[in-house]
Amino acid sequence: MNFLRFVSAGLGAIAVVASANAAGGALHAHGPEEGWAFDGPLGQLDMESVQRGYQVYREVCASCHSMRMLSYRNLGEPGGPFYDPEYPNANDNPLVKSFAAMDEILDTEPNDVGDYDYRPARTSDTFKAPYPNANAARAANGGALPPDLSVITKARHGGASYIYSLMTGYPSEEAISTVEIEAEVEAPAEGEEAAAPAGPTTETLIDPSRIEALSHGDHHYEGTLVQPVGQYYNPYMAGDTTAQWRGDPRHAPPGGFLAMPPQLTDGRVSYLDGTEATVEQMAKDVANFLQWAGEPKQSQRKSTGLAALIYLVILAVLLWFSFHRIWRKVDH
Repeated sequence: MNFLRFVSAGLGAIAVVASANAAGGALHAHGPEEGWAFDGPLGQLDMESVQRGYQVYREVCASCHSMRMLSYRNLGEPGGPFYDPEYPNANDNPLVKSFAAMDEILDTEPNDVGDYDYRPARTSDTFKAPYPNANAARAANGGALPPDLSVITKARHGGASYIYSLMTGYPSEEAISTVEIEAEVEAPAEGEEAAAPAGPTTETLIDPSRIEALSHGDHHYEGTLVQPVGQYYNPYMAGDTTAQWRGDPRHAPPGGFLAMPPQLTDGRVSYLDGTEATVEQMAKDVANFLQWAGEPKQSQRKSTGLAALIYLVILAVLLWFSFHRIWRKVDH
C-alpha cells in the first residue's frame, strides 16, 4: 500500500512539473555572439570588460541592487579588476580608495553626543546598499525586492548569459503600444443614483511578432500580451504569460513579467576608456563584472588547476616508467 502511495505521489509530481513547463518557462539564455572569454577550463576573464562592468553597476544597477558580499578592497586584490602589483595590499590602492570614498555610509561608531554620522566609505567596508533594509526596498519598488547581485550568476540558471539575455531581451518600442479603454459602469441598484462615468484608462499591449528574440524558431505568436501595471515583459524571465495573453492559450509566449523596467539605453554610460556604450556592450560588461563578483578567485583557481593537472600527468608518466623498471624481471 505504501508503495502505491509513493508511485502515485511521484506521478502527481511529474504531472505538476509537466503542466508548469507547458504553461510557463522562459527562452534559453544566450551570451554575446563572440561568446565569453572565461568559458572553458583555460578561459580567463576579460578584465577590461570587468572594469567597464563595474562602472555600469555603479551608474545603473547600484541605485536598486546591493552587493553585500563584496568589499571595496576586493576590487584591488589579486584577480580583481583594479589590481595593481605596486599595491599588494588592496587597502593601499589609491584607485580603490577613491572608489570607496565616492560613497557615504553610516558610521557604526557613535559620535561624541551619541549620534551616528555619515562618513566616506573605506576599502574595508562592504559595497554601499541602496536601502537600509528589505522593507524599505520593497516600499520603493512597488512591493518587489531587488535581489542582491553578489552571487547572482551562481543563483540563476545560465549565469552570465542569463544576465546578458535579460538586459537585452526587453521588447523594443515598435512592439509596445498603448491604447485607451473605457471603464465599465455597473447599472445602479433600484433607488440609487447612477455613478459618474469614470474617465478612460490605458493598457499597454505587446506584439510578440515584433520581438526579435521570439522571431526565431518554428513558433509564431498571433495575439497580444497585456502588460500589467508596474510590470514589464521579458521573454527570458521565468514566469507564465497565459493570464495576460490574448490569443491561442495553447501557444502563449514564453517568459514572464518583472518589476524592473528596461535599464540600458545606448549611451547611458560614458565609458572612461572611450568604448562605445551600446546596450549589448553594457550588458556584456556588467555580466562579466557579475561573473567575477560571483567568484573573484576564479582566475587563480583555473591557473592552479592547470598547474596541478600538469603535475599529475608528469607524476603518472614517472610512476609508469618506475613500475616497469622495478618489475621488469618479474614474469607477469
